[in-house]
Amino acid sequence: MKLKDTGLTAQDIKDKVNKYMIETYERFDFLAETAKGMYIYDENGTPYLDFYAGIAVNSAGNCNEKVVAAVKDQVGDIMHTFNYPYTIPQALLAEKVCTTIGMDKIFYQNSGTEANEAMIKMARKYGVEKYGPHKYNIVTAAKSFHGRTFGAMSATGQPDNACQIGFGDMVPGFTYAPYNDLQAFKDACTENTIAIMIEPVQGEGGVNPATPEFMTGLREFCDEKGMLLLLDEVQTGWCRTGAVMSYMNYGVKPDIVSMAKAMGGGMPIGAICATEEVAKAFTMGSHGTTFGGHPVSCAAALAEIDELLDRDLAGNAKKVGAYFMEKLKELPHVKEVRGQGLLVGVEFDGLSSVEIKHACLDRKLLVTAIGSNIIRMIPPLIVTEAECDQAFAILKEAVEEVAAK
Repeated sequence: MKLKDTGLTAQDIKDKVNKYMIETYERFDFLAETAKGMYIYDENGTPYLDFYAGIAVNSAGNCNEKVVAAVKDQVGDIMHTFNYPYTIPQALLAEKVCTTIGMDKIFYQNSGTEANEAMIKMARKYGVEKYGPHKYNIVTAAKSFHGRTFGAMSATGQPDNACQIGFGDMVPGFTYAPYNDLQAFKDACTENTIAIMIEPVQGEGGVNPATPEFMTGLREFCDEKGMLLLLDEVQTGWCRTGAVMSYMNYGVKPDIVSMAKAMGGGMPIGAICATEEVAKAFTMGSHGTTFGGHPVSCAAALAEIDELLDRDLAGNAKKVGAYFMEKLKELPHVKEVRGQGLLVGVEFDGLSSVEIKHACLDRKLLVTAIGSNIIRMIPPLIVTEAECDQAFAILKEAVEEVAAK
């Protein structure tokens, strides 16, 4: 929908949002009307260089032509049905995902937090049914982020975060241990622990990649104790980190993995994949969804995944990500640059990341701030080194402006 077709002004749209919507976001003060490739455009056609990608969603580029065509084609056939009849996009996507990432079974959801809810439920049910009524505890990481529904929120290891404050008691059954501290995770496990659940790269926690020793050590420990390894790849999955799934960078395989974001190329979809044995925990009536496996979202996901794989965007993420992270070290006031592929974080020494974010927005670059001093960048995986140079130049100006205050 274009602004010119509504008879309204951009300010009219902002006023309606302010009047009618419950706001939990800090809005960027521009109207996003169209998008293509590496750019989002306002109502005047002003381009904004997109190093946000809808929060790691539009990995094959904004409004990728093949994804758009798949959506249009599927909408004309069947837009929605319940999950009793078979549908073609569901079946084809299930095969594509499972064979590509080496897992046995898939269950569709609508989002990342729902995928993590399903993963938690499957692990707990598996533990209770196999080992007894108390075998449902899960150890997660401090500074983790797994979503905003109650199970996923309770799994999130940030008790002082706004996502947990004010909602009363969290769901019991979760213990937290410091990320990348293998011994602390081992010590946190008890006879009632059924699983360890982590992000291969912490996103909201500050862009912290798992060390190889930590990841392989967790897999070995879970195997030794008969526990499950659960990997939250909602943000890291589907080529973001230089491999199709981040766990492939470590040479390990999870028992259950969650995914969303990039999977749908802009359409809402999430999923979990599990091994044959663990997937048996879900039986008739134990879990369900009205919109999960939506035909249009599945058609979009098929097209998106084909684009990611056929264009080797994991390879581009690895190559361009390494270039970009090395370049970012040249920024003034940088404390550390870290990340994996094109999930990149820059920690600044004594500068406000929120102020830097807004200074970038003034210069038509979209980035996000984490905490008080970290800028996170998750551009579409089609990004080039030249566009990284452009983003670097804007960031440098923004940092210098904030430092001069």
